[in-house]
Amino acid sequence: MQILENISLQAYNTFGIDQKAKYFVVIKTLEEAQKLVKEPIFLNHKRLILGGGSNILLTEDFDGLVIKNEILGIQKTKETTDHTYLQVGAGVSWHEFVLETIQLGLGGAENMSLIPGTVGAAPMQNIGAYGAELKDIFHELEAVEIATGSVHHFDKDTCEFGYRESIFKHQVKDQYLITGVTFKLSKKPQFNTSYGAISDTLQMMQVAELSLKAISDAVIHIRQSKLPDPKKIGNAGSFFKNPSIPASQFEQLKSTHPNIPGYIQEDGTVKVPAAWLIEQTGWKGKTMGAVGVHVNQPLVLVNYGGGKGREILALSREIQSSVKEQFGVTLNPEVNIY
Repeated sequence: MQILENISLQAYNTFGIDQKAKYFVVIKTLEEAQKLVKEPIFLNHKRLILGGGSNILLTEDFDGLVIKNEILGIQKTKETTDHTYLQVGAGVSWHEFVLETIQLGLGGAENMSLIPGTVGAAPMQNIGAYGAELKDIFHELEAVEIATGSVHHFDKDTCEFGYRESIFKHQVKDQYLITGVTFKLSKKPQFNTSYGAISDTLQMMQVAELSLKAISDAVIHIRQSKLPDPKKIGNAGSFFKNPSIPASQFEQLKSTHPNIPGYIQEDGTVKVPAAWLIEQTGWKGKTMGAVGVHVNQPLVLVNYGGGKGREILALSREIQSSVKEQFGVTLNPEVNIY
């Protein structure tokens, strides 16, 4: 484990923003994580923990320590009649983990295929897609307490998962370094094809028999057709969360915008697709210099090359202002802004 100085973060964030870290270190084991939290540079500087860099926007150089989590490994820890438990290193690519579950014939993660980022970052915001969320397959996670270096375990209830939310974004933010996650996966998968365009895509792909791989392939096809590849165009996937609004406000909006889509939530609020709101305000496909809104998916802000983080931030605020003015709805970023 070596702490480096003045390192460009361009290769470590999917927006491809060229900002520098004052200090930079890679950790590859639980023991290195425990050792790191006692280092003077760690103790005396602000810190940023990086997984795949797919959910951050850098608007300036980071005047502290950036920690790249590369703890790998996937191993079976427990097995029952109906479930297999896999412990996965925090630095494992989320999509590689999903592909491994499919290879093993274990269900639960297939609808979340091709989500960018790492396993360690996934619980932070309870990632999800196409009718599935991390909390559906989550068993527990392992984390190093920054203040003491001791290892703690968090079960599902303790994590307080919500829509793109967890305890790690609020009550215990910056207090733990996640080193591994254990998932509870089904040996008798229940296929979920009801969300979005999965059924239509399976039909288009002429899938005769449902399988984990078929569903995963359908999700991958949908995502690739709608979302730009970060290796080609800098982006962090969905920039905004889908807002939930009071039912009364939704009905009022429906009277003036009959085509507005909405999905009733358990708490009685209505979730409205942020992409629809953004498209209605005319932002889809627009550019501002080297940055813009993706032509196929208005929820995705993109860096066409050489764009600055502060330019993307300014664009996002313009979009928020337009949506607020036209619909009275507040859009909140899904990405973490530094």
